[in-house]
Amino acid sequence: MSLKLRDLIRQVRACKTAAEERAVIAKESAMIRTAIREEQEQYRHRNVAKLLFMHMLGYPTHFGQLECMKLVASPHFPEKRIGYLGMMLLLSEQADVLMLATNSLKNDLNSDNKFIAGLALCAIGNLATADMSRDLAPEVDKHLVSPKPYLRKKACLAMARCLTKCPDMAEDFVERVVGLLNDRSHGVLITVVQLMTRVLVVDGEDREGGVDHEDDDEESPCRAAFARLVPTLVKLLRNLLSMGYSPEHDVGGISDPFLQVQVLTLLRLLGAGNAKASEEMNDVLAQVATNTETSKNAGNAILYECVQTIMAVESDDGLRVLAVNILGRFLLNRDNNIRYVALNTLARCVADDRGGGGGGDGVTDGDAEGGDESTANTAASALQRHRATVVDCLKDPDVSIRQRALELIYHLVNQSNVEALTAELLNYLVVCPRDHRADICARVLRVVDRYGPDDRWRIDALITMLTIAGRECEAAVQSSAAAYVSRASEDLRAYATHRLLKAVRDDDGSQAGLLNVGIWSVGEYGDLLLQPYTYRPPSSGANVAEVADLGELSATEAPVTVSFMALEPGGVVDVVEAAVGRHSCPPEAKGRALTCFAKLRERFAGSADDATLDRLRKLVLKYEKSHSLELQLRSCEYGALIDAIRGVSVKRADNGGGEEDVFGTGGSGDGAVSEAVMGAAKEALARMPIVDVKVMQRKREERSGAMTEGGMMDPFDDGGEAAVPKPAAPSGGGEPSLLDLDDIFGGGGGAAPPVKQNGSATAPPAKSEPATQSDVDLLSDIFSAQPAPAASAPAPTPTGFDIFSQPPAAAPIATNNMFAPQPVAAVPPAPPPISPFTSPAVTNPLGATPTPAAPQQASVVSSPAVTAPAVGGPTPSDVTVQGFTHGGLTVEFKCTKPDTWNKQNSVLVAKFVNATDAPLYGLHLQVAVPRYVTMEMQPPTSTTVPVSGGSATREVTQTISVTNTMLGTKNLMLKLKASFTSKGNKVEHTATAGFPAGQF
Repeated sequence: MSLKLRDLIRQVRACKTAAEERAVIAKESAMIRTAIREEQEQYRHRNVAKLLFMHMLGYPTHFGQLECMKLVASPHFPEKRIGYLGMMLLLSEQADVLMLATNSLKNDLNSDNKFIAGLALCAIGNLATADMSRDLAPEVDKHLVSPKPYLRKKACLAMARCLTKCPDMAEDFVERVVGLLNDRSHGVLITVVQLMTRVLVVDGEDREGGVDHEDDDEESPCRAAFARLVPTLVKLLRNLLSMGYSPEHDVGGISDPFLQVQVLTLLRLLGAGNAKASEEMNDVLAQVATNTETSKNAGNAILYECVQTIMAVESDDGLRVLAVNILGRFLLNRDNNIRYVALNTLARCVADDRGGGGGGDGVTDGDAEGGDESTANTAASALQRHRATVVDCLKDPDVSIRQRALELIYHLVNQSNVEALTAELLNYLVVCPRDHRADICARVLRVVDRYGPDDRWRIDALITMLTIAGRECEAAVQSSAAAYVSRASEDLRAYATHRLLKAVRDDDGSQAGLLNVGIWSVGEYGDLLLQPYTYRPPSSGANVAEVADLGELSATEAPVTVSFMALEPGGVVDVVEAAVGRHSCPPEAKGRALTCFAKLRERFAGSADDATLDRLRKLVLKYEKSHSLELQLRSCEYGALIDAIRGVSVKRADNGGGEEDVFGTGGSGDGAVSEAVMGAAKEALARMPIVDVKVMQRKREERSGAMTEGGMMDPFDDGGEAAVPKPAAPSGGGEPSLLDLDDIFGGGGGAAPPVKQNGSATAPPAKSEPATQSDVDLLSDIFSAQPAPAASAPAPTPTGFDIFSQPPAAAPIATNNMFAPQPVAAVPPAPPPISPFTSPAVTNPLGATPTPAAPQQASVVSSPAVTAPAVGGPTPSDVTVQGFTHGGLTVEFKCTKPDTWNKQNSVLVAKFVNATDAPLYGLHLQVAVPRYVTMEMQPPTSTTVPVSGGSATREVTQTISVTNTMLGTKNLMLKLKASFTSKGNKVEHTATAGFPAGQF
């Protein structure tokens, strides 16, 4: 005979190891299986109770599901209670045996015993499927008018489940729900309000999910009927506020806070986008906001829900200011939970109040609303009055509070307070965790770029940031800092170079970003360091330079004149040599130092003595035999440039056994170099061209305009489904263009003319042969960058170049990393004009001076040795390709070949994974393909993506059949656009997915 439940619990608690516990559970499970086979009815309820205990411990209990069904059908209440409890815990709505319980549920709903009927209603509210909901809805409806409040409140919860599974039945029960709002029982009131809330949520999800409606602008019958009940709900809420002390419903001195919160939630759903309903509830919302006691947590919960309702409905500005002031009071609360909620809500409210202008970086456009805080009466201006409280939260020991405050400060920044808030951000950068510094630096850069009052302030802020967190700064931040220096006036360049040299000298070598920017600036503008500099900063207590260098001074003191003495050339070289001589100096900084020494040799040619110039030459040649190929290459080439400037000819052996000059000018041999070579060498070491922002903006506008002009079809136009564009006739040369993806990526139909440095297009030649586009140009077109002038290359291989394959290490020019080391080759006799926006290598202000490579090197760059497998070769039977991850949604493709005789056909099964804590609704995936690919899409298995990881979670997939007609020559690629609703917010994302070369 099996054990009693209490004996099993004692044995499990007495186990000292997990193995002993598993042995006890395995033995008892075997006894229960034996009892089930022998139909021991007297022990059935005991066995199910023990199965419930095992289920709580995490052991499998599926073999007891039918026993639960038998207990539910028992006429005795104790056995029914255990049966219903087991059914709700051991079964899920996907269980096949659940359909056996429909008849028992219907019989129990008609029972005269209210407790038996209550058990059946609870089971329906937890487990009802769509079919069960349709079958049992009439019986549940009878209990909505039951004279017993006990059954009415349970029937409301059961009906909420039924209408969730079958939204089309909601219209049939609207009138019944409306009548329940006059019930005197608070338990019935709170459940009927939850029922109405659930109906509105499901109705909104159906509309967002693409369910057909006759008129999307017209309200649904349920919403229209519920909107007429707003006065009733307002009256109910006002009665709760004015109700005296009731021990039955009082919680912390507040009358039924649970019902108040539910009513406020329902009002928020009804007032969103409804001006009439919002006007009817404005007065009661103001009454709740002003009369609710905040000394207890129940009052804070009501106020929080009231604030959310005020921000969601069409309320006036005064009411929104009141809501922000309530959240400001929450910030003064000692409970960290309340402060966290306040900071999170404030950030969301301000972003919504400004129309979601924060974008991806969190910085909102506060010029219009934040520029005149004394007269504006909006939520944003009210939040500016709580700025000091928000800034104080940055000093909280709780890291989650600091992170929420940081996000809110990004929303607070505008032109009037950018100096003060940037100083606070830089102060927080000193104490924040290192893994957060990279993101903060990127945000500070966006704030400085968008709201900075002048270029000098921007340079001060960026240098201070590099001094604090140069080690964690990303390459883009360092490149931007260098670009600001290059675009500045000559006076600001001198100021920035003096400051950077001082910062590099005082640094211990740990801030790699500071070394990169500082050494680059010294190399470019080192001649400005030989002159004294004086500057008197404006009177601003929040000037970031004063925060960094003069932090002891109060904000009210007079500004201090900043002066830098003229430096000797040897002193400048000492600072740079000491910085790169440390063991902690990264290799990229050493490469940048070589460029700096080579350029300083040219800058100091007329002012330094021979010893300093010779020292610079030796520093350049120091790495001629380095183990680092990059340093060795730079050292040799820079040494050749310096010798060319000095007029010294360096010989090397040619293929015929003789000697020739390293620049290929012959070995005639008087030991001198030509004037052309000397001029080209000086030009190579001259200052880099200035970044022209207007040209860059114009090119960006041209690229964005090409997405909709030029006769190209936009696959994501407001037409709905992503269709495959019809193939067009190939232009000019008879060969198919490499840029067949123009219809996806919005490229123009023809090649763009070359652009000069000032941005003006050169005149096209009278007649030219059709040129084959290089792989570098293809990559540049895809990633919306202007193609670099490609060197002459041998004919490409028939297989072409796979844009989604891993690029070879020998071709760094194809990347857009502004801080990637660039190889320097021999100087040509006459360098062509350089445009800072046509080549990624030129836009790198911190790289070595780019010069055209030798033909052998150009061939390596232009034609990487990447070959695709032959068509019909071995193909993996199951390949998984990552699509994208955004907003908690991950899309990955499972790729298979349905036909062994036709490798061109592929079946892609898109799997959707939800990593958030709430379901994603209204899923819609659009796909565009190149012209040489045909596609057929099936609808997804569901437009709702449940939370992944649960035991009862169903996978959401979508099948796509594609045919690559150019398999082996061109690879399959997809342009994806996904839209869904996450926690009430509409999310859209566009991405590109590439597939293995030669296989798909």
